Amino acid sequence: MVDRIVSRKKYAVVVTTYGEVEKLTVRNLWPSSRRILKVVTRQIARIPTALIYFIADYRSTKHYLKWKLNRYRSSLLAINRSQKNRLAAFIAESGSPFLSKAAIDVVDAYYFVPPYLDEMLVQLKQEYDGIVVVPMIPVESAFSCGVACQMVIDSYGESTFSKVRVLSKLWNDDRLHRIYIDYLFGQLSFSLRQRKGKKIGLVLVIHGTLVRDRSGNPPELFTGLEETVAFFEMMKRKIMADPANIFSDVRQGCMNHSRGGEWTAETIEKALEEFKREGYEAVVMFPYGFFADNSETEFDAFKKLEEAAFPHSQYVRCINDSPEFGKWLASKVLDELQLLEKRQFFLDNLAHKP
Repeated sequence: MVDRIVSRKKYAVVVTTYGEVEKLTVRNLWPSSRRILKVVTRQIARIPTALIYFIADYRSTKHYLKWKLNRYRSSLLAINRSQKNRLAAFIAESGSPFLSKAAIDVVDAYYFVPPYLDEMLVQLKQEYDGIVVVPMIPVESAFSCGVACQMVIDSYGESTFSKVRVLSKLWNDDRLHRIYIDYLFGQLSFSLRQRKGKKIGLVLVIHGTLVRDRSGNPPELFTGLEETVAFFEMMKRKIMADPANIFSDVRQGCMNHSRGGEWTAETIEKALEEFKREGYEAVVMFPYGFFADNSETEFDAFKKLEEAAFPHSQYVRCINDSPEFGKWLASKVLDELQLLEKRQFFLDNLAHKP
């Protein structure tokens, strides 16, 4: 019997997120808005095909004017590229035995701006033995990580199981919670720390989700509602119990859409109004539901905090390309790569059995 020669496999790691235009022009915003409507919005609201272009063009113009007047430029792609580079470096420096038997390339791709994830998956399918997709959002739903999963299924079909793994359930990892808490307290200003013992509130910002559809029924698609609630409850409990805690209370701050039905009630506006009514003198905002700052966090959410006009406030940026976050993510990706390799080894042996 002749032993089969096993060659060194090639794996790709795709760091992906929504994506936002870097160069602000209406022409650049148009295709992004159209993709958002086709991929996400149509899951919760029926939009005739003829209206997609009209609505997308209207939204593009609206975003352009708002961002231009406020001199806002999205940093999301720059952050995602930096996260990708850190991830690649930490994988290379990990010393994992897996690196001796596999070549790993780390790339970035996006749902709504180039390079597009769906096109990247088709390209990588021809060049690599397997892929790990890393959606850079901690809580899964049909509107976020579900987009990546659908694109994987569309690209790989029946071979998805043997070729691709999608990183998931990141929100439920104790190590991420610890990294978040250390990062949050490490970012607090000296003046806020000096106010420990006074009424200081924390708003944990996350993307809201659909609770009931327009008919008043639970949505048929996976919304991640239970995961969103559980993530907040775990983070609040751990923050409040931490020896470094300076907060009197922690509240959820959801960012909702206006269409599709009833969305999560615990909004940023509600949290800020309650803190104001209860006489809080300081409020900190931390977007824990996003791994990278974007127009929803550093522009929309930040403006709401500014407009609330508390005597003292601080916006703590997303975890972004924090080294500790990068090391943790590298360990998660290496685990997934090894699971994928083991699955392929098993399936390959099964296929060669007489």
